[in-house]
Amino acid sequence: MAKSSGTKPQPIIPPRRIAHFDLDTFFVSVERARNPALVGKPVLVGGNGDRGVVAAASYEARRFGCHSAQPMSHALRLCPDAVIVAPDKAEYSRISMHFHDVLRAYSPYVDSVGLDEAYVDLTSTSPNSDGALQKKPSKSAEIAEAIRTEVRQDLGIAVSVCIAGSRTTAKVGSDRAKPDGLIEVPLGKDAEFLAPVPIRDLPMVGPKLAESLRVAGVKTIGDLANIDRRWLVNSFGRIGEALHTRANGLDAVLIGSSHHSRKSISRERTFDTDVIAYQHLRNELARQTITIGTHLRTHQQRARTITLKLRWKNFETITRSRTVTRPICSTKALLHIGGSILDSVLHSQRGVATAEGINRADLIRPVRLIGITAGNLVSNELQLTLDDLHRNQLPSTDCLFKEELLDDVIDTLRSRFGQHVVKRGVEPT
Repeated sequence: MAKSSGTKPQPIIPPRRIAHFDLDTFFVSVERARNPALVGKPVLVGGNGDRGVVAAASYEARRFGCHSAQPMSHALRLCPDAVIVAPDKAEYSRISMHFHDVLRAYSPYVDSVGLDEAYVDLTSTSPNSDGALQKKPSKSAEIAEAIRTEVRQDLGIAVSVCIAGSRTTAKVGSDRAKPDGLIEVPLGKDAEFLAPVPIRDLPMVGPKLAESLRVAGVKTIGDLANIDRRWLVNSFGRIGEALHTRANGLDAVLIGSSHHSRKSISRERTFDTDVIAYQHLRNELARQTITIGTHLRTHQQRARTITLKLRWKNFETITRSRTVTRPICSTKALLHIGGSILDSVLHSQRGVATAEGINRADLIRPVRLIGITAGNLVSNELQLTLDDLHRNQLPSTDCLFKEELLDDVIDTLRSRFGQHVVKRGVEPT
């Protein structure tokens, strides 16, 4: 009788089934659910007046060239008969919360990336650790269709979805499932599905990157997948690596970050000698934000909450946090927020020590340790926020992404030629 080898059989890991759910024309749909008279009409949600901006346009309005982030005055010139509806921040928030609650009733692994969209891991049908799921059909397509039906019945809004083997494919596919559709990419067919799609539709590819790729002959995601990976890495650094991986439908980002990945990244330093010079603290803070910013961009993440930590000479420790409405990953933004918190803390501490002939702004309570944490991490996808609606205008795309584009260039140069090849103005010497 053969003896057992003593090794346990390895569990079989099923192919991933990732779904991307996206509410169709979210703001418009909410308004139509409340006022059915708007159905079939060109609708623009946003602010009127000279500085008004379109937050959302119905499909009927889009046929005239209207789109989100467009000046309302320009949209009305394109579509004079459009019905303008002022945004209702509270109602959109309520509907969004209900939508995400529905998703979590079917799967414990949900990554919300905006008011109206989320990734859901439908691979496993095993129950939550605290008991069985509330609703659990046996197949991913059945689950997705059940969710679509429930959202439509409860909220009166259509949701489009794509099920695939990766987040990238699911995101691209859900756009093609609109309006009110469901696409399931067969197992192992992600790269084939992505191949004919224009390169600009690949998440993380902006206009400038698309133009750089076009010059190299890349017009579709399939073209990108077939390019030598080493050339992409040499040309674009870490971004090139990510581009090649995603173009082949192989991104390994897990869903449900609270279960699978870190929710924060931090750096701190304890000084050999207590610091009283303000600029010394700012320089150290700059070094830490450079490291954190690079990490966030490398891992395709953004931070919602920035926390500063200070420990005084007597070991008293304080932390102060600030949460932003638009998640950030740029080094300059991290330093701006961290520096602002530092200034606020030190302002309350000024006057603890004084000396004749020394600027009070430079003479601070002795600091033993300084650190900064980027927390409440989310995936690297920017979405329209309710605060944008509240302000009744959107920031220009160029302004919003200028610093991040600069970061991308610096990251690429450093990955190819070393960390000291180039420095930004905010970096200490």
